[in-house]
Amino acid sequence: MPRPGSLPRWATAAGRWCCRLLALLLLVPGPGGASEITFELPDNAKQCFYEDIAQGTKCTLEFQVITGGHYDVDCRLEDPDGKVLYKEMKKQYDSFTFTASKNGTYKFCFSNEFSTFTHKTVYFDFQVGEDPPLFPSENRVSALTQMESACVSIHEALKSVIDYQTHFRLREAQGRSRAEDLNTRVAYWSVGEALILLVVSIGQVFLLKSFFSDKRTTTTRVGS
Repeated sequence: MPRPGSLPRWATAAGRWCCRLLALLLLVPGPGGASEITFELPDNAKQCFYEDIAQGTKCTLEFQVITGGHYDVDCRLEDPDGKVLYKEMKKQYDSFTFTASKNGTYKFCFSNEFSTFTHKTVYFDFQVGEDPPLFPSENRVSALTQMESACVSIHEALKSVIDYQTHFRLREAQGRSRAEDLNTRVAYWSVGEALILLVVSIGQVFLLKSFFSDKRTTTTRVGS
């Protein structure tokens, strides 16, 4: 008989396993070698990034222009020998997946050299390799397998949530930038209209005043 106030042994063990699995979910690493950066790209500028990649590694480059101009940028990806793997001009967003053909340092650059006065804000996500397994050494048939399967499902769902959150944050930032730009243009247009209205009003006042002003005539007598 268990003592009053104490939990059964199976409840204690289940709670201990749940705590361990929750800690494992919180501490599990993200995609191997993933780089997610948002940076400013000035006008007439070019920014390059470098990544050491092993042969046979699958990689994905995804980018999007958040603010600036027509929301476009040039992108170029090269292998260690300088061979161009990907090249696009004036793209707003794109995604490119490739498998490294050799070991070395791969370079990808974003260029805004075609813009003379507009700077851009660029976001990119460069993923190198696949996600590590959540349970690399766990492969046994027991009651714990169901918990592991549930944890894997939760982990995949959380990754999807993170992707959706990133996507909507980018959409929100882009929409906010366009709204602020439109607000600035409307403000300038309103100030211009106010100035034009003021000038026209003053001109009308002076014009009406000229219609009702007295014109004095000067008479000159010529004596004989």
